[in-house]
Amino acid sequence: MSVAAGNKNHLTRLIAVILTGILAGVSGMVLALILHAIQHLAFGYSAGQIVGSVSFLQGVTESSWPRRIAAIVAGGVVAGFGWWLLGRYGQKRVSIAAAVANPSVPMPAGTTTIHALLQIVTVALGSPLGREVAPREMGALGAGMVARKLGLLEDETRTLIACGAGAGLAAVYNVPLAGALFSLEVMLLSFSWEKTLAAIMTSAIAAWTATLGLGDESQYHFVSSALPYTFLWWAILAGPILGAGAWLFRKATSAARSRVRSNWQMPVFCLLGFSLLAILSLYFPELPGNGKGPMQLALSDGLPLSMVAVLLVLKMVVILAVRRGGRVVNPGAGGGRAGQPAALRALAIRVPWRR
Repeated sequence: MSVAAGNKNHLTRLIAVILTGILAGVSGMVLALILHAIQHLAFGYSAGQIVGSVSFLQGVTESSWPRRIAAIVAGGVVAGFGWWLLGRYGQKRVSIAAAVANPSVPMPAGTTTIHALLQIVTVALGSPLGREVAPREMGALGAGMVARKLGLLEDETRTLIACGAGAGLAAVYNVPLAGALFSLEVMLLSFSWEKTLAAIMTSAIAAWTATLGLGDESQYHFVSSALPYTFLWWAILAGPILGAGAWLFRKATSAARSRVRSNWQMPVFCLLGFSLLAILSLYFPELPGNGKGPMQLALSDGLPLSMVAVLLVLKMVVILAVRRGGRVVNPGAGGGRAGQPAALRALAIRVPWRR
């Protein structure tokens, strides 16, 4: 009798893992398609091909200045009023970290979904902040629903929510291994073979599911397949410097977030921050968006050293301005340890080191 019960429990957990991977993959795919559709519509490029070879940076660069200004300022309006209204009238948001720490308190479906969509819409309209939290939230939300529907135990639910968050990350960036590592190292802070297998399965299923709508495309393309041995010495020397830079970046963004007020100031400061971004984008079209375009240019030596320095400073300025405006989400609350903007800026520093 106990053997049969144990087998049934294993089957239930396997079903939960598979369903979580599928839900995370579908939600990540849908979010990515919404992002691309709004980008193409707002900046007027590749209207007939949502997922194509034309990058967001190319689309912004080729857009007319009135269209560019209008799209980015519209992003400020959506961000300011959207998060202000969500904070005022929506249910209290439960972050991924809180859901993992206390699985008995579910993430509210409506608030979480709107919160994720606001991130996607504002990034599509040029917000310089990352979009990685949205698919993690939707993956975690789906995992929690599956766990409660199948009657999993608290620790099993905790593991599944963490796996769902990592699977969401894997889906939008096509990085199943990174998604699994995120679940184990960042969310659960623990290791066991069962949890590792669950994390790998959910992330792999999610990444594969997302490719059905997004294609099997790598996020970045490297110009060299082999690195000289001297790169190892560069990594040893640069690691602490980049780590210190990331720490300072996080301190600065935390200070900006601490000044956010959930009142009339939120729409006003959001509009001011996005307006600054819109004006700067006329001269530096690399600034809108989460930094994928300039990051690819940096990897392929497509940016001169002087431009890298200017973009790093200006990107920092617009990120802090938009953070001060009142974006509610932050990577820490969403379950991460370092925001995507920080990672992109740190990686961009590779150019002067390579020179």
